[in-house]
Amino acid sequence: MSVYPDITDDVGFAPLFDGVGLDGWRVIPRVYGAVYPGGPPLDEFFAQHGMSPPVEPEKHPPAWTVEDGALVGRQGSVGYGGYLITERAFGDFDLALEMRPDWPADTGVMLRRRPDDWSGFQVLVDHRPSGGIGGFFGNGLGSFSALPFAVDAVRDEAGRPIGLRADDPETTVEPVTPEKIARLSYAADIADFLATWRWGDWNELRVRCVGGALPVITTWINGVRIAELDTATLESPDYDAEAIANHLGSRGHIALEVHDNDDMFGEARWGKGAACRWRNVRLREYDPSM
Repeated sequence: MSVYPDITDDVGFAPLFDGVGLDGWRVIPRVYGAVYPGGPPLDEFFAQHGMSPPVEPEKHPPAWTVEDGALVGRQGSVGYGGYLITERAFGDFDLALEMRPDWPADTGVMLRRRPDDWSGFQVLVDHRPSGGIGGFFGNGLGSFSALPFAVDAVRDEAGRPIGLRADDPETTVEPVTPEKIARLSYAADIADFLATWRWGDWNELRVRCVGGALPVITTWINGVRIAELDTATLESPDYDAEAIANHLGSRGHIALEVHDNDDMFGEARWGKGAACRWRNVRLREYDPSM
């Protein structure tokens, strides 16, 4: 039996956002670092793949505002993104929040993020073609992908997006391979996700991150368990669990993402004028000895 309460139990949560201002948060640009702890800078990866690295991204922070009681993130100038990061660092916790991203908007929630570089575990909210929602990515941790499925948009006769469907393996630009699924200790069926997702409306994301420096991270959307990742046993190229534990430690910041547009996706990653929205952001902390 788990020592933790049911994820849907709201007892013990405290707000991280007051619905009025950005107290307790700060805006930071999307500045890349190493591919993995002690590894080459990501700029080398861009060069190897014929992609243009961002130019002076520190001068182009994202735009984060509070609108109608929600945190709203938009790109800054020249298609650059960034983060809204908590001032406080956290250890083991349950996180609950509601999200409403535009289509397309490649966003997400970072856990155990360092304050001084881009490293951390990311919960994906890639609300865009071939995007994963509820899975995981390792920012500065070997760029691992661990996700159960990918999505695309259902479109009406005029070509307007009106809902989500499973990504087509024949046309995908970022396939969900067996290796990506196998990295998870639990992977939901996309039919269960599609049955619970509310297009154009608010959806609740809950995340449990427990286990010290190498946590087990589990996600739920509208009460449906989506994915679970054991970061201590994860196997992926350039992923060294001991080095990552030493690099991140057992506490880190939480950050909400606005992604850059890049040579791979362009505006299919973040549409012109698109925004991601977050509200009712709250957290329940745990004693690491549990």
